[in-house]
Amino acid sequence: MLPWKRVFRPLAALLLAAAAVTVPAVSAAHAESATGTTAETTVETAAVTASASGWNDYRCKPSAAHPRPVVLVHGTLGNSVDNWLALAPYLTVRGYCVFSVDYGQLPGVPLFHGLGPIDASAGQLSVFVDKVLAATGAAEVDLVGHSQGGMMPRYYLKFLGGAAKVGALVGLAPDNHGATLGGLTNLLPYFPGAEDLITAATPGLADQMPGSAFLAKLNAGGDTVPGVRYTVIATQYDEVATPWRSQYLSGSGVRNVLLQDLCPLDLSEHVAIALFDRIAFHEVANALDPAHATATTCASALS
Repeated sequence: MLPWKRVFRPLAALLLAAAAVTVPAVSAAHAESATGTTAETTVETAAVTASASGWNDYRCKPSAAHPRPVVLVHGTLGNSVDNWLALAPYLTVRGYCVFSVDYGQLPGVPLFHGLGPIDASAGQLSVFVDKVLAATGAAEVDLVGHSQGGMMPRYYLKFLGGAAKVGALVGLAPDNHGATLGGLTNLLPYFPGAEDLITAATPGLADQMPGSAFLAKLNAGGDTVPGVRYTVIATQYDEVATPWRSQYLSGSGVRNVLLQDLCPLDLSEHVAIALFDRIAFHEVANALDPAHATATTCASALS
C-alpha cells in the first residue's frame, strides 16, 4: 500500500466519525424539507425490505439443522440494515433465521449508530436477544458482529448474563483491544480538549480507544467466558482496528483467523470484510456450523 494511503485512510475514518455527530441531523432535516421524507422513514422502509427478503422475519422458526437464530450486530457508524445488505441474505438462503439489531443511537443522529456508551449498547443487545428468543422459541442465539459489533457483545456475555443465551460469537474485524485508527488516536494528546470532546459527544468512540476504562474492565480477568465459542476473522489490511493482531482473543473456545492465510489475494480492509467479502462470509458460515465446515479458499468468493 502506498504510504499516503496509510495516512489518508485512518484520517478519513476519524473525520467521518466527527462528521457523524453533526452532519446527519442537518442532512435529515434538509432531506425532509426537500422530499417530505424523514431519515426515520427511510430506515423503516429499509427494514420492511429486509423483512420481505427473509431477514428480520419474526415468523421464522429455526430448523433442526440451524437451531440457533443469528443476530447481526453492526459496527460503529453502521445500522441494522446497511451493514448487512450482503451477509444477511447470504445466511438466510443457507437456512438460518437472521435478525439484526440497532444500538448506540444518539439523539438527533439518524442512520449512524454505535456512538453511545458501549455498556448501554450491550444492554440494548440483551433486550434484542430476548426478543428474538421469545419470537423463535430458540434456547440460544449466535452473534455475528462487525468492528464494535464484534467486541461489544463480549460485555453482554461477561456482565449481563448473555453467556447462557449465546452459543457462538463471530467477530469480523472486531476491535477487542481498542482501535487506534492506524495510530491516529495516539495524536490526540497533542490536541488539547480533543479527547474530552470525543468522550462527551460520542462516548462509544471514546470507549474504543486503547487504554479506556471500558476496555480495561472488559478485558480484565481474561478475554472469554466459558460455554461460548469465539471466532475472530481479521484482515491484515485493516486500517481501523489496528494493529490487526490486537483483534485476536485468548482463551478456551477461541479460533483466530486471518483472511490472507485463507486467500492471499483477499485485499479486504476494515469495511469491506463485512460489506461484501464472500470469503469472509464463508468463514462466518463455518464458525456458525463447525460440524459441517468446508475449506475456505479464494474460490469461496464464488460460492
